Amino acid sequence: MADFTHFNEQGRAKMVDVGEKPVTRRTAVAAGRVLVNADTFALIQSGGIKKGDVLTVAQIAGIMGAKKTPELIPMCHSVAVAGIDLQLRLDEERCSVEITATVKCDGRTGVEMEALTAVSAAALTVYDMCKAVQKDMVIADIRLLCKTGGVHGDYQREE
Repeated sequence: MADFTHFNEQGRAKMVDVGEKPVTRRTAVAAGRVLVNADTFALIQSGGIKKGDVLTVAQIAGIMGAKKTPELIPMCHSVAVAGIDLQLRLDEERCSVEITATVKCDGRTGVEMEALTAVSAAALTVYDMCKAVQKDMVIADIRLLCKTGGVHGDYQREE
């Protein structure tokens, strides 16, 4: 258990004390996708989904998700998020909605979970907005692409 920072000496969950860590600029970028069929893709592209503009609503949901991360993930610290940039784009070749979230803060702990939650909330919103026309959509490949700052240093995913 020594390698896991979220357990105490008795093996029970605890929230890590980050109070002694230095404040540094931290960023995290996460990505994911929602795979849809050609008919759903065309409806998203044309604005024909009855619930409204899928990409705009999903973008707002992703931003809200990042801000609510500590309420959803039990051991996640509240951080003063400095900025959230959520990009959604349609990939015609893959027939997908591609989602990328960049989250930044100046703090004692990173924002990887905020970036991953932003992508997840946006993907779930795409599903929710389109489920009336397609039930078998696939939310896939949610992953951390990179992070900077902190004592563990920078990370860059090799794809």
